[in-house]
Amino acid sequence: MQPLIHLAEITKDYGSLRALEQVSLQIDAGITGLLGPNGAGKTTLIKVLLGLVKVNAGSGEVLGFELGRQSRVIRANAGYMPEDDCYLAGLSGVEMVQFAARLSGRPAVESLRRSHEILDFCGLEQERYRAVETYSTGMRQKLKFAQAIVHDPPLLILDEPTSGLDPEERQTMLRRIEILARRSGKTVLICTHILPDVQAICDSVAILARGHVQVSERLDVLSKPASPTWQVRVWGSADALLPILEREGVAVTASGNGTLSLDGSRLPIEERIWQWAQEASVGIRSLTPARNSLEQIFLDAVRRDSDGRP
Repeated sequence: MQPLIHLAEITKDYGSLRALEQVSLQIDAGITGLLGPNGAGKTTLIKVLLGLVKVNAGSGEVLGFELGRQSRVIRANAGYMPEDDCYLAGLSGVEMVQFAARLSGRPAVESLRRSHEILDFCGLEQERYRAVETYSTGMRQKLKFAQAIVHDPPLLILDEPTSGLDPEERQTMLRRIEILARRSGKTVLICTHILPDVQAICDSVAILARGHVQVSERLDVLSKPASPTWQVRVWGSADALLPILEREGVAVTASGNGTLSLDGSRLPIEERIWQWAQEASVGIRSLTPARNSLEQIFLDAVRRDSDGRP
């Protein structure tokens, strides 16, 4: 399948400041997390994708439309949820969403019907009739999300969609995003600092640092360690099991709370661990393949210099 977003050596300068340097990136269908520290160029990249700024060099396509030449068509097919508040004081929630639908070219009556439908999906009940300036942070997040999806775009660009939400509302927002991606087939790009959100719903990850793409890969590939490693949790102390593992030549790291990390590159750990545990009279609570931490992947990426060296 052709990538839905394709960028080739995009460079963007603001005067003497280089925000993006030779950024090449492909984003496929599904949910992609866009990560990076403050000042990495994430906001500039979003503006480039939406055709809101002109690049100094490079080329790209979004949904098959050419950057710089078909920006209006790209924006018509994209839903953007900004990090900052964007509302008109004096309007109610439903009027704001209706206004967004009207801007996308929908008739007035259809815009109103669609606005109520989307606000039901987003969980804004009677609050939709209140003035938006009286909304809490969580309500404003729901409102911005509704504005982004009211015209049913195939591409969603969401900037910090769960910021300011309590844990329950955060999980609900993530479920809504998953529904749009899995059931409605939308491509979603999430810009966020909340790594657990990325791990929860994203298929792929792109990490920016100092205007460069340091990582762009599927999350399941990134999470897989270079050599097979197993996480073993035992009941009680693992001290009786350690001499047996040493005898068998298994490299082991104890991380406390009865959890061991075993190197499975030489031996079939998943087959023999039960025998070793029985020999040590130790009960096994769980045996799971180890995964690289997204936090560590992120930290390693942002610590690299511009040439990609550690």
